[in-house]
Amino acid sequence: MNIYIMNVFVDDQAKALDFYTRVLGFEVKADAPLGEHRWLTVVSPDEPGGTELLLEPNVHPAVDPFRQALVADGIPAVSFKVDDLDAEVGKLKALDVRFAQEPLDAGPVRMPILDDTCGNFVQLIQMKEG
Repeated sequence: MNIYIMNVFVDDQAKALDFYTRVLGFEVKADAPLGEHRWLTVVSPDEPGGTELLLEPNVHPAVDPFRQALVADGIPAVSFKVDDLDAEVGKLKALDVRFAQEPLDAGPVRMPILDDTCGNFVQLIQMKEG
């Protein structure tokens, strides 16, 4: 059994598409009309056949209260592993990405939390060596 698709609820699919592709560097895997929304997934360019991230519209009434509670508590909706955290943070800051938490050490990882501009926090993780 493998993980095929994970989702992140977004309040604007076009804005999310821009952020997750232009800013974070993911590539579009699927983009198909689905009523007034789209079936919109992105993947890592390093693993084009890997797990897809569905940029899912937040149309269900339970979504906004849930996301607002996560953001209020500083909890990321999704987490991505990177090889060079300092380089990624520098690149993202140059693109004016807002960080809710600067990188910090947490056991075997270093991690910051950033705002995806679509209602979520995103966590980046770099595994420490040793």
